[in-house]
Parts: sequence; C-alpha cells; structure tokens
Amino acid sequence: MIPFHAHPDVITVVGLLAWGYAWSVRRLGPGAASRKQVGYFSAGLAVILVFSMWPLHDISERYLFSVHMAQHTFFSLVAPALLLLGCPPAMLRWLTAPVAGVLRRLCRPVPASLLFNAVVVGTHWPKWVNYTVQHEWAHFLAHTLLFGAATVMWLPVINRDPSLPTLSPPARMLYLFVQSIVPTVPASFLAFAERPIYSWYAAAPRLTAMSAVEDQQVAGAVMKVGGATIIWTVIVVIFFRWYQESQRDQGDVLTWADVERELALTAPAVGPTSSRPSSPASPDASL
Repeated sequence: MIPFHAHPDVITVVGLLAWGYAWSVRRLGPGAASRKQVGYFSAGLAVILVFSMWPLHDISERYLFSVHMAQHTFFSLVAPALLLLGCPPAMLRWLTAPVAGVLRRLCRPVPASLLFNAVVVGTHWPKWVNYTVQHEWAHFLAHTLLFGAATVMWLPVINRDPSLPTLSPPARMLYLFVQSIVPTVPASFLAFAERPIYSWYAAAPRLTAMSAVEDQQVAGAVMKVGGATIIWTVIVVIFFRWYQESQRDQGDVLTWADVERELALTAPAVGPTSSRPSSPASPDASL
C-alpha cells in the first residue's frame, strides 16, 4: 500500500496558476480568452496536478523509474504546450513583458533547442536523479527547471505574439524533428543497459513483477517512443494545417458545396434523353 501524501506545495502552485489566469482574463476584459483557450489551460493544469499528486508522484519518486519518466514526459511535452495554447497573445505579451528581451534571444530555435536538450540529458544523469528523488526540494527544483526549459522550447512553435520569435510551418516541423533526436541518446542507455543505472531505484521496493533493469528498459521506451509519438503527432497536425491553408490561399480547396454543384451540372447529361421529334431527312440523305 502506497502511503497517502497530500502534496500541499503542488496544490498551492496549481491554485496560484489558476487564480492568476482567471485574474488576467478579467483584467484584459471580456472575450480576452475563448472557451477553447480556457479549456487548453485547464487541461494543462490538470496534467500538472495528476502527475504531481498522490499516487503517481509517490510511485515515481519511491518505486518505479518508468513512472518517473512518464511524469517527465508529460511535464515537458504536454503540460507546457497546453498552457501556452491557453494563453491569448495579449496575455502572453503582458505576462512576459518584464523578461521580453531575454525571451527574444532565448526562444530562437538554436538557443531553445540547446537549452531544452541540455536539461533533458542533464536531468537524467544518475547522480542528479539519485539526489533529487531523496530530497523533496531538489525534486521540485528539477521539475521546475524541466518545465521552464520545455516552455522555452515550445514557444517558437505555439507562440502567437508577433513580438516574440515565431517559425513558419516548415521550420516548425524541422525544429520539432530535431527535438525528437537528442533524447534517443539517454533513452538508448536506459533500454540497453544490462544493470541498473540508478542506485535509488535498484534498491526501491518492487510494486510489480518487473526487475529494476526491466523497469529501466520500460522507462527508455517511454522516453523514446512516448516522446516521439507526442512530437510527431504535433508535426502531422502542423503539416495538414499548413497544407489546408496553402490550398485555401490558392482557392483549390474542395468543399461539399463544390461537389453538389458539379453533380447538378452533370445531371442532365446522365439523365433520360429528351424526346424531341427528329428532323426530316434532307433530300441528299438518300443519295
């Protein structure tokens, strides 16, 4: 049985984020955020809450490294993206105004990629993991660092504020493809290691029939396959939206109204022939 832990720090952080979002919407005025944006932001808060609370957080911290990896995947590739999708451009501009100069430099593709991938690799260094899971404040700091770096990574893709760097659809797809490459390195070490890499999880009580090595291999699969699935799903969505927009700009988008119009035009040709009297034969017809 996993002992219950309330995690008041998580409740406080999520509550402050929810209050801050509601206050910002009211301050910006009616219609500042659409229902879809509110839904995105709420979903992002829900992801943070679910993976930071009992029992998932406790399982990831004390028992299974595979759950720890799933927690990191959602903290870096799901929650920041949903929160950014939920922020209207005016709100994002207002919230980032104090650090706008830094963000303009940091959120360019190369710096953002270097920062995010360095944090991903560094936070899976064995000594770092073994230390953070034994110290609550260090674990909270590690999650904050990962979340912040992931937010910087997502900004060039999701940002709708023209004052911050943004990318064209082809550049977004290439940029996200790069983000799916570097995590392959630590994921490979986890998947192919023949002994436990993290001493804390090697000595942890087993909640399942998996050994520490098997748990580690599952964690590698979550990091590589799970992360790549999320990133490539976003790439596919960007591609189809880009394709539809380009076709719409060219006026070549086929709609159902176009199909009905074509059917109406071709209907007389395929319908019964009219019974007009045939014209009399000309005098030369018998020659």
